[in-house]
Amino acid sequence: MSRRVTRRSLLKTSAAAGAAFMAVKSGVLAAGRSPNDRLNIAGIGVGGRGHANLNDCRKENIVALCDVNGHNLAAAARRFPNARKYVDWRKCLEQTDVDAVICSTTDHTHAFINIWAMNRGMHVYCEKPLANSVEEAALVRQTYLAHKDKIATQMGTQIHACDNYRRMVELVRRGAIGAVREAHVWCGRTPAGGSYLPEAGPVPDHVDWDLWIGPAPFHPFNPEYLKSCLSWNFFWDFGSGQIGDMGSHMLDMPWWALDLRFPTTCEAAGSPVNPDTCPQWLTAVWEHPANDWRPAVKVFWYDADKKPKINSEAVKGDLFKGVMYVGDKGKLFCDYDFRVLEPAGDLTYFTPPKPEELIPSSPGHHQEWIDAAKTGAPTLCNFDYAGTLIMHNLLALVAYRVGKKLEWDAAALTATNCPEAERFIRKKYREGWTLNG
Repeated sequence: MSRRVTRRSLLKTSAAAGAAFMAVKSGVLAAGRSPNDRLNIAGIGVGGRGHANLNDCRKENIVALCDVNGHNLAAAARRFPNARKYVDWRKCLEQTDVDAVICSTTDHTHAFINIWAMNRGMHVYCEKPLANSVEEAALVRQTYLAHKDKIATQMGTQIHACDNYRRMVELVRRGAIGAVREAHVWCGRTPAGGSYLPEAGPVPDHVDWDLWIGPAPFHPFNPEYLKSCLSWNFFWDFGSGQIGDMGSHMLDMPWWALDLRFPTTCEAAGSPVNPDTCPQWLTAVWEHPANDWRPAVKVFWYDADKKPKINSEAVKGDLFKGVMYVGDKGKLFCDYDFRVLEPAGDLTYFTPPKPEELIPSSPGHHQEWIDAAKTGAPTLCNFDYAGTLIMHNLLALVAYRVGKKLEWDAAALTATNCPEAERFIRKKYREGWTLNG
């Protein structure tokens, strides 16, 4: 028996779950600020995703703009002519009237900007992923936890705000497919491989290449790096490939639905290890311990052409990306905009929720962050939640590079059975760059 699940279908959640997700904190996050006040926001990285993020926050005061690409900076300045302009994000963070930062730079500078801004008491919205190493993600999380009663944070996994996500969470948590012991997650995008690009001509006058490189080891200028995020994020020094990019979105679904935190093991396989670029295909599996409402669960990741085979009457055709939850009473298939329930039998055990038990709709991913900065309301993808997710995802790249199943001690940030993993858990930075600044 299979059926399409719609918004009015048999959904099940708990009042406790809805309250936990959306209850307003009683802390001192935004004491004295009216929700009608406008935030003073600095946009760091204003092309591409930065352009879109600023657009979603345009009703606030955009008081500062920063980009190493002068063309991007000039275009943003035409939209926000009263904002001060910067090339170096460190100078931007010195502007005294900045309340909040939107970080939309290359991945290898995310952790630096996040930590520096939080250390200065600024609210932060950051594009995914939060960081480019396990240690960086852990330090972003730790910094947020040290300041969490005074700042609001949000990672840019925008689909998290859609109602389809909420209905998916309710189905899993209320037992529509019974106890879930496996979650399979995939994305069919295949990243490029190869080597760091050779030098290609002089650096254009509108690009500050040294600041674009930032804390990473120096590489000569090549304009191909600048074409889009997919032009640089598969290089180890600048990004974390597909699991850093699409993994931040796709693995977010089971992360929320199954209330995941720290895995105990991780193993991975992929294309031959390349010292310059992330794998062209990757598979990974993490083991998560039981919590107070579900059993132990394994989470699987597949990218490129390694997608799992789906034998289902409910799902036809080839899904480019998706999640398959496997429970002892059926399966649930979902993506950003659909969910398909395939119970093993009837649903007589499944009680529909009351309206007040549904997880409330989001005001919007950016608006959620803005509201939190003004009122102390929670954000669902704050840097505690998102930090653990990114640590988890990037751990798979560590396991892939060492070629071993890792026994993971999250508190110590150590693979207890694999000392050689240390060099991939942590990164080294160019002289003059400080992560915790």
